[in-house]
Formats: sequence, C-alpha cells, structure tokens
Amino acid sequence: MTPGPGEMEPAAPRVLLLMPARTYRAADFLLAAGRMGLDLVVGSDGALPLGGRPVIPVSLTDPQGSADRIMARSGPVAAVVAADTPMLVLAAAVAARMGLPHNPVDAVQAATDKAAQRLRWAAAGVAQPAFRIVPAAAPEDSVRQSAAAVGFPCVVKAVSLSASQGILRADDQAGAVTAARRIRRVLAAARRPASEPLLIEEYLPGPELSIDGLLTDSGLTVTTIFDKPGTPDGPTFEETMLITPSRLPGPVLAAAVRTAGRAARTLGLTRGPVHAELRAGRGSETEPAMLELAPRSIGGLCSRALRFPGGKSLEELVLANALGHPTPAASHHPARTAGVFMLPVPRPGVLQAVECRADAAAMPGITGLTITTPIGQRVHPLPDGDRYLGFIFAEGDTHQDVENALTAARDQLHVVIR
Repeated sequence: MTPGPGEMEPAAPRVLLLMPARTYRAADFLLAAGRMGLDLVVGSDGALPLGGRPVIPVSLTDPQGSADRIMARSGPVAAVVAADTPMLVLAAAVAARMGLPHNPVDAVQAATDKAAQRLRWAAAGVAQPAFRIVPAAAPEDSVRQSAAAVGFPCVVKAVSLSASQGILRADDQAGAVTAARRIRRVLAAARRPASEPLLIEEYLPGPELSIDGLLTDSGLTVTTIFDKPGTPDGPTFEETMLITPSRLPGPVLAAAVRTAGRAARTLGLTRGPVHAELRAGRGSETEPAMLELAPRSIGGLCSRALRFPGGKSLEELVLANALGHPTPAASHHPARTAGVFMLPVPRPGVLQAVECRADAAAMPGITGLTITTPIGQRVHPLPDGDRYLGFIFAEGDTHQDVENALTAARDQLHVVIR
C-alpha cells in the first residue's frame, strides 16, 4: 500500500548476513537482498568485494568475541542468515543472543559434523550407510578393522570438511589405511584439530540425488531436486553434473523427501534452508539412504540454474524464509530442464588459463559460463582441494539435451595448469 500524505515509508527489513571470505555465494545473496529492498548488515572473516559496504569483522576461531562485536555494531535486525557453511554455527549463536527465531546451536553443530550426524541418525533409525568412527589416536589396525566391519568397498571421510574434500573410496584394508593417511594430511593442510576422528562407512551403489528445501513449522518444503548423472563411484567423489527436475520415479522421490525431512528433524533443525544428499539405491524397493545434510542451500553457483515464480532466486527464498514470510508450496518446476556442470580441478599446479570459453559458451543450450578461480592461483584436485574451476549452465527440452549441452561445452574448454 502506498503511504498517504505525511505518512512515512515503512522501514526496510534489516538482515544480518554472515559471509565467509572464501565463498561463491556473496554476489548472489547481495543481489537477492537488493531485489528485495532489504537493509543489509554484513559480517565476514575477510575482505569481500562489496563496493565499499562496511563489514563487521568476525573470527571463526573466536565465536564469542565475534558475537560480542556483532551485537555492539549491527543494531536491531529482523533475521540472521549464514551465506555458507563456515558461518552456520556463528549465525545460530548470534540469532539466539538477539532473541530471534533460530536453529538450536547444538543442532547446527551436529549438522556440520558428519560423525555426529551418523550417530543421531543411527539412534533414530534414519536410513543411512553402515559406519564406524575411528578416533584420531586409534592405531591403523582400528582403521583396518572398521573398514572390514562395514564391508568393501568402503568410504573414508573427514568429518568436518565439505564439497567432497577429504573423501576417498577404499576397496580393501590396505586401501583404507592409505586413504586414512592421505585424509589426515588433508586435514592438517586445512588446519583442522589433530584430535578430529575419521568416518569409515559402507559404500552405497545406485543413483544419487540432492534435495534442497526450506524448513518451517509445517515441515520441509522442497524447492529443488537435482539428479546427478554420472555419479562417481570413487576413488574421489567430485560432483560435476546436476540436472533438474529429477527423472527418478515419483515414489522414490517421495521416499527421499520423507527421509531428508526426518533426518533434518532428528538433528534438531527447525527452520531455514536444507541441502540433503542421498543415494536412491538400486531397485524400487530400496529405501533412499542419507549420505549428508547441511543447514544451508546448495553450494557453489549451482543455484543460478534455478528460477522460481516471479523470477525469484533461491537466495531470495532463503532470505524471505528467514524473515518469516510464507514459503511457496510449489517446488521448482522450470518450463525447461535445467542443469549445471561444476568444473573440477584436473591436476595440481598453478592455473594459467581456461581457453576456448567463447566456443564453450556458444554451444547450443548453454545459458552461462563462469570461471571462478583466478588465473595465477594454485589449485588442488579432490580430495585435497575444495574448489571448482567454474560453472557451466544449460537449459533444454529434455534431460539428455541438457546433459549433451553441458558435456559438449566442457569438452570445448582447455584448462592450462602448470
């Protein structure tokens, strides 16, 4: 309603957005906030290209001091939103201190610890792989025994890393020990505590899918389900191609959504975005099993493949959900099939060039191509690294059209690493 003569325009809702310096998500959340007319306060642990916007400095190693600084400088806000994984716990803690609706801090902590997830899901009977937790101080015999207990092939994981970093498949006991040693080196390079355990879990075959949704008082509202054509079976598990809407049978998708919602509630999550990864299993009678769940929306630039009613982005839905606005009941149903290809790092070294971009972008069906890794930066493939070189986007009439377009564009690119 337009204000009458002498009336004041209503104040724009004020939102505190916590963004790590190493995130793909800054630009998309800032664009969403601008489209919504929000009064944005930003906190970060490093420099961000925000066009001169002031930033409240925070430190992930000093959450208490960071919360104190935010409380002193942010002023009243209507919601607190974490743009990416490193800020999730801090966002919950700050929202609690401000008296705003939030996920319990211990629930967010459990959701960012793969071992804690497994334990809570096991206690509640949520479908998931068989697993064992190996303490950091345990001898290598414990790795061998744990791997043998879950069966081969198995998957060895760091419990605190994301984006498929620190994950390896092992086909026998010797391979499990080798994988554990390598992941320990990855953890040391990432400056994780030396006391961090490892997770050894059963390898599940079958198609993999990801579910994005928003938690409200009424449960999990699905925004998107992505299929993962060419799901890797190891030794590393880089995600590359995502295509939506899913082609899996309706009953399988319904079961997967139920499992994801139950998994989120079991962790104690009550609100906000959820990104769940599941294996659907082989055969219509196989119950979908949880791989991982994060209390955030899909990572990287993948959300750019999506548009919702009114042209809204996924980030706009996340911000609206945080402000308590009604969540649209309809899932993402594009007029055409959409997909994204995440360009993995093929080998270690210094990125010199990504050539033939114009040729790749001109391929039929391609709607966008963004290289996110700066030229001159040292890069590492999985399981050591945690970044992708960039993202390719496509649309088409069918899944096969989109898959073909993304593959053709990828094949045009020539990555130079020295």
